[in-house]
Amino acid sequence: MKIHIDIDCFFVSAARIKEPYLEGKAVAIGGRSDTKIFSPEAKNQTVNLENSGSFVPTFYNPYEEKNKVNCGAREGSLGYDDIDAFKDANGNIRGILTTSSYEARKYGIKTTMSIREALTLCPDLIIKAPNMSLYQQLSHELHEFLQTKIPLVEQASIDEFYGDLSGWVEDSEVPSFIAALKDEIKAVTKLPVSIGAAKTRYIAKLATTYAKPYGCRVIYENELERFIENIPVGEFAGIGKSMKAKLKSVQIHTLGELSRRRGTLESWGPYAKELHLRVSGKSDDEITSKHIRKSIGISRTFDPLYDRDELRRRVHVLARHLSFAILKLKVIPTVFSLSLNYEMCQKSHKNISLCEIFTEKKFDSLCLRLFSEADVHKRLHLIRISINCSSFTRESRKELSLIGFEDDQKMHSLTNRSQDIREKYGIDMLKWGSEL
Repeated sequence: MKIHIDIDCFFVSAARIKEPYLEGKAVAIGGRSDTKIFSPEAKNQTVNLENSGSFVPTFYNPYEEKNKVNCGAREGSLGYDDIDAFKDANGNIRGILTTSSYEARKYGIKTTMSIREALTLCPDLIIKAPNMSLYQQLSHELHEFLQTKIPLVEQASIDEFYGDLSGWVEDSEVPSFIAALKDEIKAVTKLPVSIGAAKTRYIAKLATTYAKPYGCRVIYENELERFIENIPVGEFAGIGKSMKAKLKSVQIHTLGELSRRRGTLESWGPYAKELHLRVSGKSDDEITSKHIRKSIGISRTFDPLYDRDELRRRVHVLARHLSFAILKLKVIPTVFSLSLNYEMCQKSHKNISLCEIFTEKKFDSLCLRLFSEADVHKRLHLIRISINCSSFTRESRKELSLIGFEDDQKMHSLTNRSQDIREKYGIDMLKWGSEL
């Protein structure tokens, strides 16, 4: 059997480990885009390449996190919170929630809700600033512990793990095994987890949803049909808004209905056909101990900005940070994309395929070019810039172009020397003159 382990309200649970007074209280973790990355005085950025997940940034500043904790903006019977970390220069509360405790959810508080709205629903809500360094540490500790208990463990994200119990635990003993594992994880790491078990990883993940909070759920093959009968299709991993709408258009609202409409799904193509197999428990993927990253990106949201010179400077900054991460991964991306979000909900996107040796200078120029091409609403203010790189040559069969190969090699050597300096002294030790 496969098992899926998910940390309950991970960011809140981590905060409670550090500050026990938060236990049992309505708590939420705030999130606000780190726009200080664009400051000429920016320094001490840390790159995270090990873990991913919702609201897990590739770049963050661990030093600022320490300064945010216990800002003491509001003190009372509930303790301290970090509300000051989410106030702008005018004292207005900005930012969204990345997660909330179950006590907070009773008030209707949800992930991605604005902090201001959440405080309206629950004035006593304790807002804590994120602490990525702590999250990374706890995730690593749990991963190491699981490796001592299960022969094959895969880390899917910063707070999710898969395990393969085949040949290790008899199917009849799985319920007692995962119940004991759940309690042992709590005793050793202080983290509350929920565990789902099933024949496939996809059904195990679904079972975890119905085991929360701090519970276990095992779905045997003969129980699958009854289990999925009334579950809304949107709760299955891989069914997004567009697929949900498509299913709704043909009167498929639950996973049970989806499993009985094999012909309909197969007529929609390979992806829908595979989706039907996963929901029916007939398709699975192996548990792998090492996760191969397929893409990497960086994005920042900021107050509406019109100045195109300043926006181009910010593209330089984002490109430099992303270049550092790419070189650290030791990969050569061949697909590059840049997305822009404007005020009034307008968006624009440009991408390009390029099979050449990766150098920071060429990447910087490419990002500026993509920005110029993507900036089609020049009368509007921008609120977000995103850059993404994918299709790494270590995984694709694309061959590098030989045009300008010698010049690229020389520039690549310079890029590597710059990388060595940044590895030793920090990402912000060397900057492009155009950033200043």
